[in-house]
This record gives sequence, C-alpha cells and structure tokens, in this order.
Amino acid sequence: MIRSFCVWPLVVAFALTALTSAMGVQQADPTRLTIGRLHYGGGGDWYANPSSLRNLLERIARDTRLPMAGREAEVTPLSPDLHDYPYLYMTGHGNVRFTEEEAEALREYLVSGGFLHADDNYGMDESFRREVKRLFPELELVAIPHTHPVYNILYSLPDGLPKVHEHDGLPAQGLGIFYEGRIVIFYSYQSDLGDGWEDPEVHEDPPPVREAALRMGVNLFTYAVTQRKPG
Repeated sequence: MIRSFCVWPLVVAFALTALTSAMGVQQADPTRLTIGRLHYGGGGDWYANPSSLRNLLERIARDTRLPMAGREAEVTPLSPDLHDYPYLYMTGHGNVRFTEEEAEALREYLVSGGFLHADDNYGMDESFRREVKRLFPELELVAIPHTHPVYNILYSLPDGLPKVHEHDGLPAQGLGIFYEGRIVIFYSYQSDLGDGWEDPEVHEDPPPVREAALRMGVNLFTYAVTQRKPG
C-alpha cells in the first residue's frame, strides 16, 4: 500500500526551496534544479531509458513545487560542475568501470554532500558492486529499512522499493551505502525502477505500478536535496 500525506508537499517544498537557495546550487540554468545522468565507462548503456528522467523531473516539479528543469544533464565523474547536482542517476544493463581518477572524484562528491542513485536495469549488478567496493572499501551495501525517511519523506511506501519488472523471481531491494549516517548511494536492485518512469507506452506497465515508481523517485530526489550539505 502507498499512502500520501496531504500537508507534506507544501512543507517539504518550503524547506527544499530554502535549502537549495542556501546551497547556492549553480547549474546550466541556476534557477532550475535537475538530475545529473552519469555517463560512466566500461561499455554499459548508461543512456538507457531515455524518457525516464524527463518524466521524473516533471513529477518532482508537480509534487514539490520546486523549480525543475525539463530534462536531465549529462555528466561524468570528472565533470567540473559535478558538485552542482544534488542527485546523480546511473543505470544500464552492462559493465560499469571507473578509472582511478574518476573513482576518487566520485567519492569526493559523495562524502561532501552528493547523492548517487544506481538503478540496475538488469545486468550491471556484478560490475556495480565491484565499483562500489572501490569507492568505499571500508563500507558495505546494506538493506535500507522500510522505516527510513527515503521511503517516507514525501510519500509513504511501507513496503519499501516498488517492484516494476520481474527477472529472477527475487524481491525488489533498496540497498545503500551509509556515510556518517547519510545515504550517499542508493542502489535499486531487482526493481527496474527507471522502467516505471518511462513513457507509459514503452513498457505498458499498469498505472499503479508506474505511480509507485514515480513516487519512489520523488522521495529519492527529496531525500537527496534535504540531506545536501550547505557549501
């Protein structure tokens, strides 16, 4: 079951607007927030689900009243403006590989207040886990409890990460890397969350499934921005 809180959208919107103003977020259009789609090496299709982030940005704007851009930005771990994006998104079906310089830059982004959402589109799991261990050798990916704010900050998703598509008969899992008490990497596994954000005709998912996926995406972005360190 998914529950929404009628008062929260306005309350969170007010808080987010104040926070983003205080952070001095600078992007291509400094009056608009957006998501950075991570262009990574290794051969995986980092560009998968082309309509997903556009739809999610539209939904974030509607639900939070934040000024959102109409499309995502493409970034790499070495992009000079990487720290300007409060939320990085990566997906794909294939291999993920960071150079030593990229791994160092990405870790610095994360520990200084950034947030990475890695969305396995069925096929990147093994290589992604390998790269996470390079980024945070001292930490482990752990299951995020359903009571965590990431599942409740704007919408309540008491069952945790929505299951959009079926592959191996395994439940959807929301896994995370916690650094100083904050989720710095959220890994949506066995979910195909980004598929649920795509245009309805792409996968023809039932409306309740697509709605749950979009609500999860709004929660993730809201969490990322509210946890952002001023700077």
